[in-house]
Amino acid sequence: MVLLNGSFVTEFILLGLTDQFDLQIPLFFLFLVIYVTTALGNLGLIILILLNSHLHTPMYFFLLNLSFIDLCYSSVVTPKMVMNFMLRKNVISYMSCMTQLYFFCFFVISECYVLTSMAYDRYVAICNPLLCNTAMSPKVCSYLVLGSYLMAFCDAMIHTGCILRLTFCNGNIINHFFCDLVPLLQLSCTNTYINEVEIFIVGGKDITVPTIIIFISYGFILSSILKIRYTEGRSKAFSTCSSHIIAVSLFFGSCAFMYLKPSSAGSMDEGKISSVFYTIAVPMLNPFIYSLRNKDVKVALRKTLSRRF
Repeated sequence: MVLLNGSFVTEFILLGLTDQFDLQIPLFFLFLVIYVTTALGNLGLIILILLNSHLHTPMYFFLLNLSFIDLCYSSVVTPKMVMNFMLRKNVISYMSCMTQLYFFCFFVISECYVLTSMAYDRYVAICNPLLCNTAMSPKVCSYLVLGSYLMAFCDAMIHTGCILRLTFCNGNIINHFFCDLVPLLQLSCTNTYINEVEIFIVGGKDITVPTIIIFISYGFILSSILKIRYTEGRSKAFSTCSSHIIAVSLFFGSCAFMYLKPSSAGSMDEGKISSVFYTIAVPMLNPFIYSLRNKDVKVALRKTLSRRF
């Protein structure tokens, strides 16, 4: 935490997405609209699931938690980013930076495991429908979500603890729009080998283990779907999985590009683009991915609106 002149780092300066002044106001309105859309979309989906009893199933229980996570981790990053477009000096205190880093890690890791739980739910529903009530009982679903949050809590503590041990003496300017692991490593003058190994092992586990489980689940699902004789049955089975496959591909693909490489590899500008995608774009897209392709959600929305108005 010490600068070259011996003074302690008490705050960081975030460079943001761009230093071009003429882009600040357009980007401010763009990301403000995106954040409002994200908040309304995810909050609306949460309320819709809570109000409609026919959506109280394992699939929508996980979707409710996914929407809650998307709303939270978008709120950890986007409001500060939007405010910084209108400020000349984008300052964040040291403690606020570490707090933002922790909660960002917590919610992103939670999403990894909730998406994995959703893949397992689809596997049970399609491959073993007779065991669905037992294998995906409310108690089992609660344990899966609780396990996701506990795993996220532990791994976020590890990530943040490893960053807290670093000494920052290469200045206090972060070439990013929020306090993320990779730009903080680049700012440190301490040997970051341990941190890079920790990110590769812990972060790699949080990406590769869920990905492997999801691939195995969909391998069994595809095998079961191909055994269905009727085209209508196949189409229905594919439609129940397509939304989840799209969400998983967008989220895990952009996360892997950002974290499963050495901190020195690639430019930080590429990292910013990838970060914008999974921190801001994906939370906004998920409610639309799951609602526009889902008849149950459309029916629930019509019923809810007709009851209210």
